[in-house]
Amino acid sequence: MNCIIIDDEEAARLIIGQLCTQVDDLDVIEEFPNAIQAIKFLNKESIDLIFLDIHMPDFTGFDFIQTLKNPPKIILTTSDKNFALEAFEYECIVDYLIKPVTLPRFLKAIQKAESTPALDVSASPSSTGEVKGTSSEENDLYINIDRRLIKIDIPTINVIEAKGDYILIKTEKQNYTVHSTLKKIEEKLPEDVFLKVHRSYVINFKKIIDIEDNSVLIAKDVIPVSRSKRPELMRRLNLL
Repeated sequence: MNCIIIDDEEAARLIIGQLCTQVDDLDVIEEFPNAIQAIKFLNKESIDLIFLDIHMPDFTGFDFIQTLKNPPKIILTTSDKNFALEAFEYECIVDYLIKPVTLPRFLKAIQKAESTPALDVSASPSSTGEVKGTSSEENDLYINIDRRLIKIDIPTINVIEAKGDYILIKTEKQNYTVHSTLKKIEEKLPEDVFLKVHRSYVINFKKIIDIEDNSVLIAKDVIPVSRSKRPELMRRLNLL
């Protein structure tokens, strides 16, 4: 089996790497100190198994799992016993190793991984991450302002912000305030371009200029990204 190791602690990666050398048919292809680097690697490569730490800065192990469309088998490695129940809601997770990991326990986890058939499943434990529809072929959206129907070219929309009983639609050239809800307009937008990243914001993720911590920059607007929405945003980005 080809595998990778994801852990922010160098010593932890070294220990898992040494344990892997005790298994003849287990090859460590790469090691990563954070999940973002691993996502970039997995956009280009496929592997059989991931050794994954849970507690990492900015992007947890569970956040990482939710970015994967068809995850390989995953063995969690952590010093925290409190996430075992949550872990086994994910079909891709085959075992849960508590640090420090001993060789007998490690070998038992490998046996589980080898005996578990590969599953072509979503990484999410529920259906909340499923795509709700296909992209729209129409590029026009009509909004009602002062009894006038105004046409907006959908690809020009940067951000839509909820403001009480109204929404603010920000386009490349002009902003529009409309009496509507974020949910209602979200249903009119193509899902391969737009994403709700916060309870108050839907963004055109093709317009993202920069991503830093828990926010994105679109035009001159800094938009917050909620922790629950960040994995889906990272999954959709074409990372280099």
